[in-house]
Amino acid sequence: MDIKSSQADRFIAHPPASLIAALFHGPDQGLVRERAVALAKVVVPDLVDPFRVAELDEATLNTDPARLSDEAAALSMTGGRRVVRVRGASNGLADQFARFLSEPRGDALIVVEAGELAKSAALRRVFSEADCAAAIACYPDTERDLETVVRGTLKAEGLAIDAGALDCLISRLGSDRGVTRSELEKLVLYAMGDKRVTEGHVLAVLGDESVLRMEETFDAAGQGDYVRLDRLLMRLWSAGVAPAAVLRQAMMHFQQVLLVKSEAGESGNALVAMKKLRPPVFFMREQTFLAQVSRWTTARLQEALMLLYEAEALTRTTGVPEAAACSRAFFSVAALARAERG
Repeated sequence: MDIKSSQADRFIAHPPASLIAALFHGPDQGLVRERAVALAKVVVPDLVDPFRVAELDEATLNTDPARLSDEAAALSMTGGRRVVRVRGASNGLADQFARFLSEPRGDALIVVEAGELAKSAALRRVFSEADCAAAIACYPDTERDLETVVRGTLKAEGLAIDAGALDCLISRLGSDRGVTRSELEKLVLYAMGDKRVTEGHVLAVLGDESVLRMEETFDAAGQGDYVRLDRLLMRLWSAGVAPAAVLRQAMMHFQQVLLVKSEAGESGNALVAMKKLRPPVFFMREQTFLAQVSRWTTARLQEALMLLYEAEALTRTTGVPEAAACSRAFFSVAALARAERG
C-alpha cells in the first residue's frame, strides 16, 4: 500500500489488521519519527519496554540478516504483540524486506524510518507493492497543516492564539515537525499563566530558524541528495542567509564528522564519539550524522573540507556571486558523497 502524506494520520489511527510492516519516508524527518512513534504506540503504548520493543538499524541488519525475522518471531515474556523499530533504513535493505514480507514470521509490527525516497526507490516499492505493508509519505507541513498543529497543541494546554500571532508563528515554522513541536513546547511554557498567545510571546520565544536550515543543508550534501540540497539552498538564499556564514558552518560540520570518524576508528564506537561533541548534535539529526560518519572516508572528508575552504575564500573576492560559489561547492561535496556510496 502506498499512503499519501495527507492520508497518513487517519491510516495510523486505524491501521488495518493485516498490517505487518510500515515504512515512513520523506524529507521531514521530524514527521517521520512522530508518525512512526504514533503507529508503534498503537501496538505498544510504552516504547521503552524491552520485552515488547526491539531497536535495529541498517548496520545491524547488514551484519546479521536473520535478525529481522528472529525479532519479528520472538515472543514477549510479558505477553502482547511486539514492535520492531528499524531506523535509518535505505535502499540497501530492500531485498531483506522483500524476502521477509513474502514469508513473514511472527505477529510483530515492523516500523521502519527512512529518509526521502523517490517513488521508484527499491525500498519504497517493496512496501508499496506488498498487501501486508505500507509506505507512508512524510512531507513538510503546509500552512493549513501547521495551523491545525498549532491550534491543537495550544488548545490542549488551555491556550488560544491571536490571529496576528498565528501568522507570525506559522511564518517561523514548517521545515521539520520535530522542530515545530519543540518550539511550541517552549511557547507554551513561556505563555503559561496567560489565556492567549500574542505576537509578543511568539517573537520572544522563536529564534531564527536559519541554523536548522543550514544543518539540513549540510546533511543533504553529506548524503549526496541533490534534489533536497537544491531546495534547501534556495531557502537559505531567499531567507537572506550569508553564503560565507553557511560555508564556515559547513566546514565545522564536516570537521565534526571527521573527528568522530577518527575517534571511532580508535574506539570502534561512533555513537560514543559523537556524544562527546560540543556543541552536541541535535538529537533528531543523530542517525543522519552517524550515517555520514559511516559513509565518508577520511580522505574524501578532507577533500570536501578543501572544497568548502576554497569556496569561502572565493566569497571574499570582489565581484564573485557568493551564493553561486557556495552552491557550486555544496554540489561538489554532494558529488563526493555519491562517489563514496559507489
